[in-house]
Amino acid sequence: MKKLISVLALVLSLVMILGLVGCAGAKEPISDEKPQESYTAIDMTVACLKGPTGVGMAKLMEDSANGKTANNYTFTVASAADEISGKIVKGEINIAAVPTNLAAKLNTKTEGKIKMLAVNTLGVLSILENGESIKSVADLKGKTIYSTGEGSNPEYILRYILSENGIDPDKDVTLQFIATNDELISALVSGKAQVAMVPEPAATTVLTKKDTLRRAISMNDEWEKLGDSSLMMGCLVALDSFVEANKEQVDKFLEEYKASVDYANNSIDDAAELCAKYEIVAAAPIAKQAIPYCNLTYVSGSEMKNSIVGYFEVLKGYDATSIGGALPDDSFYYGAE
Repeated sequence: MKKLISVLALVLSLVMILGLVGCAGAKEPISDEKPQESYTAIDMTVACLKGPTGVGMAKLMEDSANGKTANNYTFTVASAADEISGKIVKGEINIAAVPTNLAAKLNTKTEGKIKMLAVNTLGVLSILENGESIKSVADLKGKTIYSTGEGSNPEYILRYILSENGIDPDKDVTLQFIATNDELISALVSGKAQVAMVPEPAATTVLTKKDTLRRAISMNDEWEKLGDSSLMMGCLVALDSFVEANKEQVDKFLEEYKASVDYANNSIDDAAELCAKYEIVAAAPIAKQAIPYCNLTYVSGSEMKNSIVGYFEVLKGYDATSIGGALPDDSFYYGAE
């Protein structure tokens, strides 16, 4: 018995010694996870326009109001681009949703200090007719066409599509430009205008006011028929200096903005309520009908650059001053290779 106890004691001692050696040689497990770097939220001023260029911003505005965004956003909703363009150049507005041709103009004006961050809106123009005579672009010959946007995107789009369909915009039709979409709506409702090119959501608004009006032609569809370029009418811009100083925060904004655009496209009823709440569109029922025609999108980087160059070339061909005199260089397009 004594011998057995001695053997057991020896075995136990060996086990303890081996255990201590193992513990001494053990190492902490190596984690594959890198330590998370801290993120610093910043205050950011953001502007958009009433209508399509603002619709994609509505959910982001709501999230910001509820404290659910990565940065601290202060929003401005303007009625016209000229209300905010000067503030963009001065740096008073950090990021803005504006017409694409204005983005190019501002880039020229600032000698290359503007970045296009993403395209957010494709074609939003429709030819409306009080009647049933217009079935194709060819049927516009001899008509008086009312429109807003003289000297900007809408005029050049209209002229290009007419010309490419064999219609001289200076001889075969009469282009009647008026100042505001409200005036355009009044002209259609009163019967003063029988044919007009109308942007969203004004097109949807006027269709609810006069049941003899109809959508005759989608200008976006007509543009797509003519070539490889896309009709890209709205975008996000920022000063290059702001982007360089706050790249991480700008990228986070773009991530949240893309989610906001997706929300508008996929949750139309709720997005329409938010558009009315933030006065982007006059009323939720109008927004609900208009959103499917707003062609909201999110295109960035090299895809953005490759898709919009053809559009800028068309504008330059009609009036170089429409994009600031020359095509923007590659540095204009944020994230493009």
